[in-house]
Amino acid sequence: MSPAARNQLKVGGQAVMEGVMMRSPNCLAVALRRASGEIVLREAPWRPLLKGWRWLRWPFLRGSLVLIESLANGVSALNFSARVAMADLEAEERRKQGEAGAAAPSLESLAEEKESSRLVVWATMALALGLGIGLFIALPHLAVWGGSLLAGRELGVEDVSFHAIVGVVKMLVFVGYIGLISLMPDVRRVFQYHGAEHQSIHTFEAGEALTVEHARRHSPLHPRCGTTFLLLVIALSILVFSLVFPALVWLVGQPTGIGILDQLIFIAIKLPLLLPIAGLAYELQRLTSRSLGRLWARALAWPGMFIQRLTTRPPDDRQLEVALASLRQTLWREARADRAEPGAAGASTIRVFPDFGAVVQALDEPAPGAGPACGA
Repeated sequence: MSPAARNQLKVGGQAVMEGVMMRSPNCLAVALRRASGEIVLREAPWRPLLKGWRWLRWPFLRGSLVLIESLANGVSALNFSARVAMADLEAEERRKQGEAGAAAPSLESLAEEKESSRLVVWATMALALGLGIGLFIALPHLAVWGGSLLAGRELGVEDVSFHAIVGVVKMLVFVGYIGLISLMPDVRRVFQYHGAEHQSIHTFEAGEALTVEHARRHSPLHPRCGTTFLLLVIALSILVFSLVFPALVWLVGQPTGIGILDQLIFIAIKLPLLLPIAGLAYELQRLTSRSLGRLWARALAWPGMFIQRLTTRPPDDRQLEVALASLRQTLWREARADRAEPGAAGASTIRVFPDFGAVVQALDEPAPGAGPACGA
C-alpha cells in the first residue's frame, strides 16, 4: 500500500474474546488465538446500514449511524469469537473424558452467519442497548432526582445544575462499572487485546512495518477509542440537555404533574436526543484526533485517554500478533484491486494459521489477478 493510500485509509477495531476485530471502509477481519496456539482469521464485508441513504453519511449525521453499524458488526464478531471459544472448550472437555468424536466443529460451520446466529446478534444488541439505557441514562437521572427529594430540595430538568450532577453520576457509574468488570480474569484479557488493537493501529498510522517489535513501542491508548467517544457523549449531553429541557419546561410545563411519571417521560425524551449528541461527539473526536499537535486538542483528549487506562492493559507479544494479523488481513483485502464495493454482500471466509509467521507469509503474497471480493 502506497504512503498516500495509507494516510487516507482509516482503520478501527474492537477487542473480542481471545482476539481482535479490525475494520476498514470496505472489509473487516477477526483474528483469534485458539487454545492450540493457532491463529484463526475470518474475513467478511463491512456491513453499512441504509447504504442508499447517502445524506445519513453527512457530517453531524453520520456519527449515530456509524455507532449503530459498529455495534452490529462488533457484536457479530464477538459472537463468532464466543462460538469458537466454546467449541474449543467443549472439545477439550470431551477429550479429557475420553469421549469418541472429540473433534471440535469445523471453523467453517462456526463462521456461517446462520439465522440463529443473527438472532443472537440482534438479541445481544437489544440487551446491550437496554442495559446502557438503564445504567447510564435512567439510573443517574432517577438517582439525582430522588436524591434531591430526600435532601429536601427537588431538582428538576429545568435546573442546569440537575444536568451537571447527572453527568457526574454518569461518569461515576461508568468508572465503577469498568472497575467491577475488570476484576474478572476474562475481561482483563479482553482489555489486553484492546491495548494490542490500539498499538497495532498506532503502528500502521506511523507508517511502520506491522511487526510485534514496532507495535510494542507504541502506547495502548488511542484518541479515537470508543471510551473517549463515550466521555464526549456524556459531556455533550450535559450541554444539550441543559439547553433543551429548561426551554421545554418553560414552553409546556410539567407533562403530567406526577413526579415519577414526569421523570420517566423526560428520560424517554432524552433517547432520541442521543442521536444528534452522538453525531456531535463523533465529529469532535475526529477533529481532536487530527489536531493533537494543538494544546486545545490535547486538553480535550486528555480525559478520554486517562479513562482508557481502565479499559486497556499492556498486551503480551502473542496478543500483539493476533491484533497485527487482523490488521494485516484487513489491509491486504483493502489493497486488492478486486475488493468489494462498500456494502457488498458475501459470506465469511476463514483460514487457520499455525503461527503469526505463517500469517505474514500468506498475506505478503502478491495480489491475485482475479479472486474473491471482500468476504465473497
